[in-house]
Amino acid sequence: MAAEREKTIARAVLAEGGPTLARQAGIRLADRPAPLWQLLVVVNLVSARISADIAVAAARELFAAGGTTPRGMAELSWQERVDALGRGHYVRYDESTATRLGECADLAGERYGGDLRRMGEAAQRRRTRLAAAVQEFPGIGPTGAAVFCREAQAVWPWLRPYADRRARTGADRVGLPPSPERLGGLVEGEEMAALTAGLVRAARDADLARRVREAA
Repeated sequence: MAAEREKTIARAVLAEGGPTLARQAGIRLADRPAPLWQLLVVVNLVSARISADIAVAAARELFAAGGTTPRGMAELSWQERVDALGRGHYVRYDESTATRLGECADLAGERYGGDLRRMGEAAQRRRTRLAAAVQEFPGIGPTGAAVFCREAQAVWPWLRPYADRRARTGADRVGLPPSPERLGGLVEGEEMAALTAGLVRAARDADLARRVREAA
C-alpha cells in the first residue's frame, strides 16, 4: 500500500509540478549537440540570482537571435547578446552574462568541438566527473551543475536516477522517500527529470507541496 501511495504522489508531482526547465525554454531535449548546448545556456542563466522565469525568457530570446549552438552564440556580437537578454528582462546581469556566454561558446567549441555529448564521454559517464566538467564553464557552480544533471538525465540514461539535495528536500516535503533509487522506481526512466523538477519546485513552494499532498 505504501508503494502504491508513493507512486500516486509521484504522479501528482508530475501533474502539479510543471515542466522541466528545458521544456519551459522551448528546448526539445535530445541526445544531440544543439539541444544539449541550449540546456547549458539555460543552466548558465539560472545560475545567477534571478528568477527561473526570467532566465527561461532570456534563453528563448537568445535562441531566437541565433544562439542555438556554440557557433551561433559565438557569432552573435556581445551587443546582440546583451540586447537578447534585455528583451527577456534579464537586465541585472546582462553585460556580464553576455560576456560569459561568449566564453562558454568558445570553451564548448575548443574542448568538445561544439558537441557536449563528448563532455559526457570525457567524464566516462560518471556523475561526479560530469558535474566537475559542467562547472568548468564560466558562471556555473555546483548548483548549476546539479540542474544540468537533473535535466540531462531525461536523455542520458546513465545519469539516472539523479536527485540533488533540493529535489530530495522536495521529496520529503510531499511525503516521498529522499532516496534517488527509490524515487527512480516510481516513474518511467525519462520521467525522472520532470519528477525532480517538480520536487525542486515543491521544496520552494509550500502551496505546491500542499496541492500535491491533497491530490494524492
